[in-house]
Amino acid sequence: MTTVDPIAGAAVLIAAFVLAGVAQVAWFASSGSRRFAIPLDGGLTWRGHRLLGDNKTIRGFVVMIPAAACALPLVADVVERVAPGSVWPLSSSAYAALGAWCAAGFMLGELPNSFVKRQLGVAPGAAATGRGRRWQLILDRLDSALGVLAAASLVVPVPPATWLVVLGVGPLLHWSFSAAMFRLRLKPRAA
Repeated sequence: MTTVDPIAGAAVLIAAFVLAGVAQVAWFASSGSRRFAIPLDGGLTWRGHRLLGDNKTIRGFVVMIPAAACALPLVADVVERVAPGSVWPLSSSAYAALGAWCAAGFMLGELPNSFVKRQLGVAPGAAATGRGRRWQLILDRLDSALGVLAAASLVVPVPPATWLVVLGVGPLLHWSFSAAMFRLRLKPRAA
């Protein structure tokens, strides 16, 4: 497999997840998504605390995986037309599979952080307080991007510079989507 241009690879991943994020915001705003607000942890607890909490539900997986599976081949095609040979040499169906796989990484990447926050007594949607607040805020912005990059790296070569660009830009975009969801009242405000 040829080497991907680091900036083109980052652009493909970031743009695809921006599109998938837009789909997620629209999905969360729809009344149909509410029936999928089933907590992933099924209400289970450990040490007296929920495993993940009420905000980690299947409704995110229901939209993010197919949205990324649609977005990644489209974005890769555009980037390939603009800069031929700069992205992974995959078929449209392989890009769709990669998009679905990376979306699963995106969603699963958030779960360890949610687990830790619940065990520390931080309410779903709330920020940590005290000395751990800064680290928790950083992890809240990096976890999904790390999940995407880890998933992608398992199936295609992802240059270190792509990691740096995605980890630099991705968290800012993730924060923007979270802020938009708060403003649209699709996500509860932290208490």
